[in-house]
Amino acid sequence: MPDAPGPPGAAEVPRTPDGASDDAPAVPTAYIERLFREEYGRAVAVLVRAFGDIDIAEEAVQEAFATALERWPSAGLPPAPAGWIITTARNRAIDRLRREASRADRQARATSAQALDEPAEEGPVHDDRLRLIFTCCHPALSISAQVALTLRLLGGLTTSELAHAFLVPEPTMAQRLVRAKGKIRDARIPYRVPADADLPDRVGAVLAVVYLIFNEGHTASSGERLAREDLCTEAIRLGRLLAGLMPDEPEVLGLLALMLLTEARSTARSGPDGAPVSLADQDRSRWDRALIDEGQALVRRCLRRNRPGPYQIQAAINAVHSDAPTAAATDWGQILRLYDQLLAQAPTPVVALNRAVAVAEVDGPGAALVLVEELGLDRYHVFHAVRADLLRRLGRCAEAASAYDAAIARTGNAAEQEFLRRRRRALPPV
Repeated sequence: MPDAPGPPGAAEVPRTPDGASDDAPAVPTAYIERLFREEYGRAVAVLVRAFGDIDIAEEAVQEAFATALERWPSAGLPPAPAGWIITTARNRAIDRLRREASRADRQARATSAQALDEPAEEGPVHDDRLRLIFTCCHPALSISAQVALTLRLLGGLTTSELAHAFLVPEPTMAQRLVRAKGKIRDARIPYRVPADADLPDRVGAVLAVVYLIFNEGHTASSGERLAREDLCTEAIRLGRLLAGLMPDEPEVLGLLALMLLTEARSTARSGPDGAPVSLADQDRSRWDRALIDEGQALVRRCLRRNRPGPYQIQAAINAVHSDAPTAAATDWGQILRLYDQLLAQAPTPVVALNRAVAVAEVDGPGAALVLVEELGLDRYHVFHAVRADLLRRLGRCAEAASAYDAAIARTGNAAEQEFLRRRRRALPPV
């Protein structure tokens, strides 16, 4: 469950649209936690539209899930669980606003009256999450605040998970979120998709948000499972919406292509026990050819526009991987040239780290290790995992073991931890 700003739940039981029958089967806690992951962003988006206040929306949704966690395991599942959450949260928010209105809070009274006039929304939500992304990605906020807040609201990521994704301390991330929500409230930033003329200035942050949602889904920063399929699905859904909204923006198409080509490998990147399988060891017959074909077609569309950007280049790198029938047939020279272009456009330590992996395949692990040692990525577990693998290939097993230990200590994902432990155990004895 999320790290709520205050204790969830209140003394009274909220009104609910559907009650569970007395003889309904018990609901496992794990189901409610999965529902939270899948529906939190949708519910928050709906309530932000209804009430115009992010804090009210978040608190109400958290309280609704807390009530579900309390009642469903014994009372059973309501007929429409996602709708139950939205309507319960909406009623919680209305109750709160009525209490505030009784203390002569005119604005709260007006907001409550407006919300009461709106029917409860339990069906499909078309653009609420997209509107919420553009609200969070307003230029009045810093880029880092835009991305963090959207991941918090749409992905339901905890402050700890966000701090891990951004490689910053947890208190720093908590303050960033508080300031971002306060800025939206104080500046009265509208909750809408901007006009066509304003889209180009907003698209960069929006794409960054969608990509980070996908990355958190592809390899979860915490938990027992390697991936969070719900976030990958949501990111691709948002990517398709953005491609429909801005069909002539090549970076929008590039991001969608990147996600599709990466998602195409999802069924092959975990073994029967849930442990990760490295790219070189994956059964490529299990890759989704339909997603690969769609992604590669988007890459070709981008190439025809001849306006390369970071997402397009990353999509092209993944297209090269998807072209190789075996790991040995991978054109690492082409991948390295693409990484050279990517590093010129996005000169970040993480890009340099990924480029070093390609250097290892072209020029050997020694050349790659020299590059890796220059990067200041101590908080990033992948840095230590890459370094460990290079040291292993160079026969420096004691150093490799220490690097694996550092990587294990820096990831909260149990599946990744086990993968790294297996790699460490496979090292030859020193």
